[in-house]
Amino acid sequence: MGMKQIIYLLGIALMPCLSSAQGPAQDPNMGIIPAPVMIKHTTGKFKLGVTAFIKADKSAASEVKWLTTWLEHNGYKVRMGDAASSLIELTTSGTDGLPEEGYRLTIGEGKLVIAGKGAGLFYGIQTLLQLMADKKDIPCAYIEDYPRLAYRGMLLDVGRHFFTVDAVKAFLDRMAAYKLNRFQWHLTDNEGWRIEIKKYPKLTQVGAYRMQGEVAWNRDWPDSVTYGGYYTQDQIREVVRYAADRHIVVIPEIEMPSHSGAALRAYPSMKCPLDTSAKMDWAFDILYCPTEETFQFLEDVLTEVIALFPSKYIHIGGDEAEKTPWARSAFCQDLIHKKGLKDEKGLQSYFIQRIEKFLLTKGRNIIGWDEILEGGLAPNATVMSWRGEEGGIAAAQQHHQVIMSPSTNGMYLDYAQSRNDKEPVNIGGYTPLQQTYDYDPMPASLTKEQQQYILGVQGNVWTEFIGTPAKIEYMTLPRMYALSEMSWSPLSRKDLVDFSQVRAPRHLARLDAAGVNYRVPAAIGVADSTVTLHGASFHFALQSPLPGAKIYYTLNDKEPGDTDWEYVSPLDIVVPRGETRVLRTIVITPGGRRSVPTRTVLVNTKE
Repeated sequence: MGMKQIIYLLGIALMPCLSSAQGPAQDPNMGIIPAPVMIKHTTGKFKLGVTAFIKADKSAASEVKWLTTWLEHNGYKVRMGDAASSLIELTTSGTDGLPEEGYRLTIGEGKLVIAGKGAGLFYGIQTLLQLMADKKDIPCAYIEDYPRLAYRGMLLDVGRHFFTVDAVKAFLDRMAAYKLNRFQWHLTDNEGWRIEIKKYPKLTQVGAYRMQGEVAWNRDWPDSVTYGGYYTQDQIREVVRYAADRHIVVIPEIEMPSHSGAALRAYPSMKCPLDTSAKMDWAFDILYCPTEETFQFLEDVLTEVIALFPSKYIHIGGDEAEKTPWARSAFCQDLIHKKGLKDEKGLQSYFIQRIEKFLLTKGRNIIGWDEILEGGLAPNATVMSWRGEEGGIAAAQQHHQVIMSPSTNGMYLDYAQSRNDKEPVNIGGYTPLQQTYDYDPMPASLTKEQQQYILGVQGNVWTEFIGTPAKIEYMTLPRMYALSEMSWSPLSRKDLVDFSQVRAPRHLARLDAAGVNYRVPAAIGVADSTVTLHGASFHFALQSPLPGAKIYYTLNDKEPGDTDWEYVSPLDIVVPRGETRVLRTIVITPGGRRSVPTRTVLVNTKE
């Protein structure tokens, strides 16, 4: 692996200890995200000398490579073997009773031991690297840790906008550093087909490219330049291997029966045949007709997909299928009659179940969005619930496996992070950091037995309004941290204040130093709001949201910048009776990144 990828995985190379006089001095979680299951603090510190000695089991060779690369990049000499001090030991021993993906980290004054197997040992190293990121001396402690949920996922949509292999790898690096283990790769949609299928070359020759136009009001004018891209099968294999090295399973999504515009541009014969009197609309261009030609095409495509992805699951979409073409198609109506189906919803169920039967012959299972419940759920299907939790609850009650991914509960990371109109253009919706952090994917309405069908949770990055890697970073960070802790840590270990005001700021400061984009939080203690008081001054005691960042403010309703007043001590703002003032703040980081400016209207009412 390249050095660039290693450093990105860790989030940042070693940097001096960062502190903020305005922030809390103590952190019981030692700055770790996600918060471990158990930390027992002991006395002393582990001091890492100029030379680090590593002792490891033979089975830990790949993990040794990770650690060695990081240490050497940060100026340490690495030697293999025992030593009297500064010894890091990686072992599979001492893991009795640990749940899958768990690890034990014992930090002593002269020796540090990570015990785990497979992914557990890898995640123990990720915790160690977080502990080492800000300072050399690590407080002694004993940590035992393992995940709450087995499925901890992120989706990246490359169908709407194409992202390079390097951009996908960077996304995987961030996932791995925070113990996320499932990557849903949304490879096909109306706008683009991104995976090479050798039997159907037009899928990429035609379907991978579209005319450039106004992108979510983020371009000045449409033009006639085609753009897009796709991944060769060799590149797909490369990404799958890269993810596997980080203990991430890649789940491909091949959309059907709708969201299929790119495929139908390439092979229009799979659209519904219509008579000349039928009214055409957009749905006819994006919905497969369930003909034998279509099913043969999809089986051929999925056969090549299966050869590239070892994942147990293939995601087949199934969402937002506008069925007007089926309702107006004589062929589809005849098929509904022949198969004894009730209606077009029944036809979709037939479509999905037929695909499932094919995939089962190949030893694979399907995942589909919650619309696959309509008309009857395929026997072995896993449901990904996105239109709220209702679909997931219904599926669990039917004893089907479920992945919670509700847009209504903070799992859509393409939604705006505040209601401020200065947020980057987005698809709409509102997913603040706290909503993602507070979500519990185990619905209380399910029994304990039914909750066992909830495999886990997934955050989704849809890219209709995201065209660059920098914007992916902005939309996911720090919300990915919240998803990590929500899906890994036990409920008893979650603490929003500790997470958002103590630990996350340290991690964001590392991103800032590394030049990674992210959303800079607003100053702690102020928000877009109107505050009304009677006969009193307005008091604001603010706190910088990350180490080294400065807060600037204005009182004249002008957007502040680094030439305005810098906040250095609590503000007491006197507003005359019956008048209004406006406090606006902005945070500027050491790397020059700026928060969305806040606007607080201060109203002193008359007697």
